[in-house]
Amino acid sequence: GPSAAAAPPISFNEALQYFQTADLGECRRKVRATARGRGLAALLRFLFGPPRLQPQLQGERDLALAMAHCALDDNERVHMRILQTIYKKLTCSRLGCPRYGAHWEELGFQGADPGTDLRGTGMLGLMQMLFFVMDSQTLPLAREIFKLSHHETQAPAVTLLLSQNFPFSIMSVNITRIVLQALREERLSRECNRRQQVIAVLNDLYAAAFLQLYRIWKWQHKTIGDSGFLLKELELSTKKKPKQLLKSLEAFVSQSPAADPLWQPPPPSGAGSDETDFTGVCDLQVELEGDAWLV
Repeated sequence: GPSAAAAPPISFNEALQYFQTADLGECRRKVRATARGRGLAALLRFLFGPPRLQPQLQGERDLALAMAHCALDDNERVHMRILQTIYKKLTCSRLGCPRYGAHWEELGFQGADPGTDLRGTGMLGLMQMLFFVMDSQTLPLAREIFKLSHHETQAPAVTLLLSQNFPFSIMSVNITRIVLQALREERLSRECNRRQQVIAVLNDLYAAAFLQLYRIWKWQHKTIGDSGFLLKELELSTKKKPKQLLKSLEAFVSQSPAADPLWQPPPPSGAGSDETDFTGVCDLQVELEGDAWLV
């Protein structure tokens, strides 16, 4: 397929400016901004649920939702630069790579074309990955998660039991799906209203959720067989305790490098921590949007 190897890296802000000015009319027509339910559930949500997003922020929310309906386009140079930048930052390569090929499977996509894994989140899925690898505070975390995703054991006979590897990009897309649904259900409105931002809140929550998943996966020795259950629990935590997750990320990025907080296991259950603690192995299979399946 065509190669975008010569494309220069792109920053998150430059990519966002592109989408702010691009013609996303068709994508915007597909947007369903909120999911409030009906009947008694809608009434209870109106009376006791989270606040609604302030009017001045609704345009930014709709842009995020429109990006989620925007497919990866080979003819859009910015799309290709986003894809190449993610590849280079995660692999620490100075060289680009072909648009199609088995190298994308090394990044945790399901096949030779990353675009087929973005049907539930569209370009927003790639934009959040771009944010993750281009922010100097979260890049070390992104690379460490990527390293864990390639975990292998020294005992081939028990690889299926001990290996902690997982498809990094598919996991990322599913975390984007989770924070996107939290936005649509207005679970993030209070934080967005407080900060007067939407996309920045989405990105921070994405990074916070990935951090939470990483800590649990690494220190509780989770494997791909646990992924459905973990994602379901992470979705509940993201919707019910977004502020708590964001505080966890803030504490992580504020630590000095010498403290090395990333490699410390989360506190044990009952030790005074409010962080969600996943224990045991569950084979619950969760149906995910699009074609992104982990279980």
